Amino acid sequence: MVPAQAAIKSIAPGLLFAAVGAIAFSGKAIIVKLAYRHGVDAVTLIMYRMLFALPIFAVMAWWASRGKPFLTRKDWIGVVGLGFTGYYLASFLDFAGLAYISASLERLILYLNPTLVMLLGLVLYQRRVQAAQIVGMAISYCGVALVFGHEISVLGAEAAWGALLVFLSAVSYAVYLVYSGELVKRLGALRLVGLATTVACLCCLLQFLILRPLSAAIVAPEVIWLSVLNATVCTAVPVLLVMMAIERLGPSLVAQTGMIGPMSTILMGVLILGEPFTAWVAAGSVLVIAGIYVFTRAR
Repeated sequence: MVPAQAAIKSIAPGLLFAAVGAIAFSGKAIIVKLAYRHGVDAVTLIMYRMLFALPIFAVMAWWASRGKPFLTRKDWIGVVGLGFTGYYLASFLDFAGLAYISASLERLILYLNPTLVMLLGLVLYQRRVQAAQIVGMAISYCGVALVFGHEISVLGAEAAWGALLVFLSAVSYAVYLVYSGELVKRLGALRLVGLATTVACLCCLLQFLILRPLSAAIVAPEVIWLSVLNATVCTAVPVLLVMMAIERLGPSLVAQTGMIGPMSTILMGVLILGEPFTAWVAAGSVLVIAGIYVFTRAR
């Protein structure tokens, strides 16, 4: 086998894991929008998603913790804080926002996450910012503004509220990424993800018990099956796939492969949800993806 063929064969599994993981992650918005058609609210819907995901993440945390030292009090504070911001709060705000905006706009807003991480790094740690990063960020934000402007003209003030919720979701997850570095080094990525997502699942269950009567758990059967699909195919499976891809390719290439995510969301939104694919959506998507590409290449 020639060297070029050997190299392609070695990275092909990683690229496949990254691409499938990105598409699976993107399917979450589609499933949430489908579930909303059955009269369920965000508090109940995210409760069911986390209820079905809890056993998976608990097993993940147990598996990654085998033979490892027990967590210190400081470690537990970090895990609870990261689980709250990175998975509970970010997920709930995202679910709530999807009740008001299209899946396409939601995915484009969330795709701005690398730029938010950069801004937080600048504010909190005075990290250097390159000129190319600023250019890429400007291009991507113009793309979101283009799609948002069109959507608010159609849906009105509700679109502004939904976009704000999703943007705050992206900020919450960016906070998780910024502060997770130390714990990842100490605990390992798989253990931290398993523990933090377990915390988030418990938060969602507790939120439901506080805010809703138990009778609110009676929902259409379609909501149950969609929640199972969301918890497995669109939550647990892509987490594992992306982690395996990072092991083979590194985070930079995986991040670039993830650019397939917004396009897959838009395509599924058109085919499954019947969302319109307008020139505004097309132009905005191109700008966002191009901007993030420039941004990640500069970084």
